[in-house]
Amino acid sequence: MKGRSFFVYILGNGKGTLYVGVSNNLERRMHEHKKRLIQGFASKYALDQLLFFEEFPYINEAIEMEKRIKGWVRKKKLALIRTRNPQIRRSG
Repeated sequence: MKGRSFFVYILGNGKGTLYVGVSNNLERRMHEHKKRLIQGFASKYALDQLLFFEEFPYINEAIEMEKRIKGWVRKKKLALIRTRNPQIRRSG
């Protein structure tokens, strides 16, 4: 039986703004972002384009990675996104 998974993800809005989050259900969380069901930074800036995600077996690992990425400069975040998503435009 496969254990539970946790995801760190980065969203964009096509205008350069990035959002880093963590969830135990990425599909549900993306639905919430796309429909702007939860008020906050992501809904305010229409951040609903999934640019990057990574799966972790333990929540503490996912939260640790989320915090690490949030501490990075924008250039490093974009480089991470491009490792998984090379078709992303080279803007920002």
